[in-house]
Amino acid sequence: MLKHSRNSLLLICCITFVAVICTAASPRPFTLEQVMSAPFPSELTAAPSGAKVAWVFNAQGSRNIWVAEVSPDGGKFLARQLTSYSGDDGQEVGELSWLPDASGIVYVRGGDFENGGPYPNPTALPQGVEQAVWLISLNGGPPQRLGEGHSPAVSPNGTSVAFIFKGQVWLAKINPVAPATQLIHGEGDARSLRWSPDGSKLAFVSNRQDHSLIGVYDFAGNRLQYLDPSVDLDQSPAWSPDGKQIAFIRIPASEHERIFGPERTGVPWSIRVADATTGQGREVWKAQDGPGSVFRGVVAENQLQWADGNLLIFPWERDGWTHLYSVPVAGGTARLLTPGDYIVEDVALSPDRRDLIFNSNENDIDRRHLWKESVTGDRPEPLTRGDGIEWSPVVTHEGNHILLLHSDAKLPARPAILEASGKIRDLAPGAIPSDFPAREMVTPKPVIVSAADGLRVHGQLFLPANDRNGQRHPAIVFLHGGSQRQMLLGWHYMGYYSNGYALNQYLVSRGYIVLSVNYRSGIGYGLNFREAIGYGAAGGSELNDVEGAGLFLRSRSDVDPNRIGVWGGSWGGYLTALALARASDLFAAGVDLEGVHNWNFEIPDWVPSYYYQRSPEAMRLAFESSPLAYVKTWRSPVLLIQGDDDRTVPFKEMVHLVIALRKQGVPFQQMVFPNEIHVFLLHSTWLRAYQAASDFFDHYLGSHAAER
Repeated sequence: MLKHSRNSLLLICCITFVAVICTAASPRPFTLEQVMSAPFPSELTAAPSGAKVAWVFNAQGSRNIWVAEVSPDGGKFLARQLTSYSGDDGQEVGELSWLPDASGIVYVRGGDFENGGPYPNPTALPQGVEQAVWLISLNGGPPQRLGEGHSPAVSPNGTSVAFIFKGQVWLAKINPVAPATQLIHGEGDARSLRWSPDGSKLAFVSNRQDHSLIGVYDFAGNRLQYLDPSVDLDQSPAWSPDGKQIAFIRIPASEHERIFGPERTGVPWSIRVADATTGQGREVWKAQDGPGSVFRGVVAENQLQWADGNLLIFPWERDGWTHLYSVPVAGGTARLLTPGDYIVEDVALSPDRRDLIFNSNENDIDRRHLWKESVTGDRPEPLTRGDGIEWSPVVTHEGNHILLLHSDAKLPARPAILEASGKIRDLAPGAIPSDFPAREMVTPKPVIVSAADGLRVHGQLFLPANDRNGQRHPAIVFLHGGSQRQMLLGWHYMGYYSNGYALNQYLVSRGYIVLSVNYRSGIGYGLNFREAIGYGAAGGSELNDVEGAGLFLRSRSDVDPNRIGVWGGSWGGYLTALALARASDLFAAGVDLEGVHNWNFEIPDWVPSYYYQRSPEAMRLAFESSPLAYVKTWRSPVLLIQGDDDRTVPFKEMVHLVIALRKQGVPFQQMVFPNEIHVFLLHSTWLRAYQAASDFFDHYLGSHAAER
């Protein structure tokens, strides 16, 4: 809990609130609850037959599956809620898989979708919680439990569902539902379940830590075989349309393991095709040395798409940008399908396997728009334009409807259909609460900031509405997490960052100027920007961008140079702490959510061999890239926030920083959420954390802060 009492903070908040709001706030103030009230959609997926789509809505912590289908008269898509879970219970819903006839949906409820492991229990239920696979019919009735596990894959004939439990492959019969049984008793951890087109075989990836294999189970022969086995890392199996071959990606084994630092080149990866019966494989294509030799994926059902004309579609960064390429299954030279200085991010293959629907930031680097391209072409056709942000395209079975998720500066993410006219029409407009403060949102302005070392970085500047000339505001630098993410000129396409955008809008409504910085090592600006020299544990070079942002704000006539703060979560929390430790003269206060404070605590959780494999020099550099190395120069107050069941950033990162800050005499507050994970599961946790952050900034950056 917070060190200062809630009542004292509220009193301080009220004093500073009056000073700030009276001078620069929106004419219609809104609450944090209002700006975070809209449901967040995810997992948009089209049915394998008919004109139907499904998605998950997280409405203030209550997660449910929604479906939309064309009305019986062939008119508009009509949306409805399918499941009926209620309350802010912290139980995830996702991993949707349609039945072949689109009569039902298999899904997963519970667990940690990001990291796995023990099931998180943020509401501290004494009886505990579970992660299980469920089936629900579109025709009504309660969901049916298929078994404990995750990652379901429905068979092509709709009679069974394969899923994973404790790293092993299980099978549940449906129609009628029968108890699940373990299908394969194998070594390693299974993942990426892929049925053959006729349902006679099941492919999967067997992860064995230092290598991984593509396994194929033959139901008729009760036989398990591994394709073209090697010491390398095989992934992304993709069946040929006739079910006779499997294409997959091979990443070479290496003694070098990436540790939160730049990796521009490596031993080139390749694409292989193996016979699904004999297991014999051959190399179809191999990346060249230099840019693109390290594999970089896209957001797609699979990284390899087996397209019409026996073409394999795949992502590659040969020219320094994530693009789509094609290569014949027989082998040959890769053909660039999406030329230009932009990244491709979300990719879908049309049901006839002839067209690609994807989003990119072409000609609009801080947004995303949809494009269409033939698998044999090289000139994408724009499908959407303007000031919106579009992602997650899906195509209905008939191929005549494109559905998507979209947002803009005013309204957050929502599902929609792209009409033939090019207009985007929302599928569930009534899902956004009537008191959501869309009209009070400000539109961020694109800016370019010069980093302390001269690099130019992009940012989004939020200015209070109805500003008065000559007024000086407190200001805040916002640092996203990731670090391989990109904040945009509107509501974000990922829930964690959408929440961050909401808090930034709330702070602006209270009179703050906010600068969101897309610091180096983020995506959207090419390979060399993402794999920046010396970033993260290799030197913390992103601090140059943070300091540049602070100096940019200090130079503005509408900013009080003595009242500049900084906040961020995860990697953004790391940079917040690093900025406070090394630049307390620039940043007067900060809010650090679940940040890394000593890279030598973080790295072993991802690379168990770190200590004996790495040299003392690497460990020294990692520590010198960490906030704990500079505590002696840390003076500015900080609010630290973290869940103690964090599986991404060890909780001891916060513990050790608190110990160091106490010794140094740095003012700090702490807020610990028992049983919460890295990406908070409870909506109430987000509200409490963000309200505390706002109160903290009001206290230290309010109108009387300069007098302290």
